Amino acid sequence: MKTSGVLVLVLVLLYIDASREWPTHTVCKEDNLEIHYKSCDPQQDFAFSIDRCSDITTHTFNIRAAMILRHSIKELYVKVDLIMNGKTVLTYSEALCEPGHSKLIFCGKKKGEHLYYEGPVTLGLKEIPQGDYIVLAKLTNEDHVMVACAEFTVKNYLDY
Repeated sequence: MKTSGVLVLVLVLLYIDASREWPTHTVCKEDNLEIHYKSCDPQQDFAFSIDRCSDITTHTFNIRAAMILRHSIKELYVKVDLIMNGKTVLTYSEALCEPGHSKLIFCGKKKGEHLYYEGPVTLGLKEIPQGDYIVLAKLTNEDHVMVACAEFTVKNYLDY
């Protein structure tokens, strides 16, 4: 009996190791708008949610995000790419945490600490572009090490 239990455990561990990507999670799915995400960090998944899809089209909406940090973040930088038909059509980058100038409450967190954010986010968009596309967001620290990576798939069929 013990041998079969060990065999099952080994097979599960081999299956987990063979898996190359994290599952896709649904952020929201309402009427003509769907948003899904998956972690593009091969070593870590994370949790992310919003209240309602329709909130995104407002100026500010609330999110919840959580993960355990694998790297400290004295400095934190975000790079966001908008990808349509496999081509990057827009890139945005910004420093979120810098010495003496931090925009986020979790700047300065250490490796192993739990990162949790619940609160407002402002995208500065008047509307979500119509169509199917990918938004790739990467967070890196002062050592250029990836802290988090997310690939959002957006399907918007709303006609504004």
